[in-house]
Amino acid sequence: MREILTKIEQASRLDRVGDRLQRVVLGTLRPRKLRDLLHGVPLGHPLHPAMVQVPVGSWISAAVLDLMPGQCRAATALVGLGTVSAVPAAIVGLNDWAALAPDQRRVGLVHAAANSIGLTFYAGSLAARLSGRHNMGRALGFLGLSAASLGAYIGGHLAYKQGAQVNQSISELRRMSDGWHSLVEMSALPQRTLVTREVDDVSVILYRHGDEVTVMLERCPHQSGPLGEGEVQEIDGHACVVCPWHGSAFRLNGGEVVQGPSGNDQQILPTRIRDGVLETRVP
Repeated sequence: MREILTKIEQASRLDRVGDRLQRVVLGTLRPRKLRDLLHGVPLGHPLHPAMVQVPVGSWISAAVLDLMPGQCRAATALVGLGTVSAVPAAIVGLNDWAALAPDQRRVGLVHAAANSIGLTFYAGSLAARLSGRHNMGRALGFLGLSAASLGAYIGGHLAYKQGAQVNQSISELRRMSDGWHSLVEMSALPQRTLVTREVDDVSVILYRHGDEVTVMLERCPHQSGPLGEGEVQEIDGHACVVCPWHGSAFRLNGGEVVQGPSGNDQQILPTRIRDGVLETRVP
């Protein structure tokens, strides 16, 4: 499986289909507020992993009931719940997928294909159960669960091996040593201007507003974009830094994500001023 998934990552021939699908998704989910909602921006956490729990849990529970006598009605209800709830979960997943890097989109395309096959089997299973053909419904249900399980495996590779929609910047904290680190003389720090500094080779950005100074990890949580090269914009009354790569925006007074495709907040570091020098440390 490792070799197969590696080949999928490198299969540029999939880009012909993936690029077309990406244009369709972005063209259909055009309003930014809608895309941000589907990315999980209001939650500060990707929405897709939470939504897939309903169809997966329903289908697994239905499979257990299918192995027990006298549970046809309950199993049918669970298959129906899983089938219906899989549709919005897929839409949210496609929205996340459209913002990924090419190698991630290739694996994500296969992930989506496996889940689509599973959904098709479960739709057939539901139709068979409702028409009284419960044995056929069970068989199609187990086929659907097999396809969905394969899709889940590929999704795990996408998230944990390729880092899709996980916080790309948080690992930087592990590279910083404990204790306070000097950054810059406060007198030399300009107002309302992004300044980039390093702490143990970890890049951070500084932003001063009056006597308040924000120190934030510089790598964007979405795809490691350089926030230090981004613009400061006012969004909903808050000064925000906007990633120059994909447009994710984070509040400079708290790190909350206010604009996707990132679904994660950005890490803010504690600060203090000692003898006129701004210092920071690991939270």
